[in-house]
Amino acid sequence: MSGGRLLGRVQGTRVLLLSTTGRKTGRCHTMPLGSVSDGENHVVVASNGGKHWHPDWWLNLKSNQDALIEVGIQRMQVIAYQAHGQEAVRLGMRFPWLHRYQKRTNREIPVVILRPVT
Repeated sequence: MSGGRLLGRVQGTRVLLLSTTGRKTGRCHTMPLGSVSDGENHVVVASNGGKHWHPDWWLNLKSNQDALIEVGIQRMQVIAYQAHGQEAVRLGMRFPWLHRYQKRTNREIPVVILRPVT
């Protein structure tokens, strides 16, 4: 393991590893995602590059909101939930590319909050 040293940044946001439980298989799936911090929470967006369908990791989280993230050398259990309203707008503005991706699709791109389990 690189302890997060190889992940770096993507499109101006820090990369984290999100591990979810597959909704069909029950197996662990890990995906690198751009993220921002919001207090103790981490925030990601289910943009899927502006495609017309949600990414599998988001569908997995909708089925089971418990997940594991790795940010740098830190690993933590989190609960995932979708931001709505002004909170989604505020957090979404921190992803400079989100507006461009949202224009590519008719679906609402979820802004996802990953709250550490304490």
